[in-house]
Amino acid sequence: MSPRPFKVLGIQQIAIGSTSKARLRTLWVDMLGLEVTGNFVSQRENVDEDICTLGSGPFKVEVDLMQPVDIDKKPAVHATPLNHVGLWIDDLPAAVEWLTAQGVRFAPGGIRKGAAGYDICFLHPKSNDAFPIAGEGVLIELVQAPVGVISAFGAQTGS
Repeated sequence: MSPRPFKVLGIQQIAIGSTSKARLRTLWVDMLGLEVTGNFVSQRENVDEDICTLGSGPFKVEVDLMQPVDIDKKPAVHATPLNHVGLWIDDLPAAVEWLTAQGVRFAPGGIRKGAAGYDICFLHPKSNDAFPIAGEGVLIELVQAPVGVISAFGAQTGS
């Protein structure tokens, strides 16, 4: 196996799904005090999400509160309450190339702009014969970290 040409820097986001975004907001915003900083709606991805945050600066973490646009359509963002975990990556194209060569399965769509404006892609939650490594039931989002986040995590870890 060749050396890994990228680093996972930290948690960028967690995404929580439910049939009712309002019920999620009661806990995460009203009770726990997270700030709603945006909203993202996509018919194609069947999602209506409130983007909340905790922390600040490069260590800010998104908590996305999601409900389906249409409960009878796919993807069913509410079917798994912990919908996905997002990880900051210092070099997303290198990560995708290397992980694919190692047999990691990616979800369709490739690298693209995500709701927060960063380049993203997803590791598939299920493996197959062609790609025997996957999220073992968890959808994992890889997010290209901006320069400030890369610098902050490098300073924190002494790299």
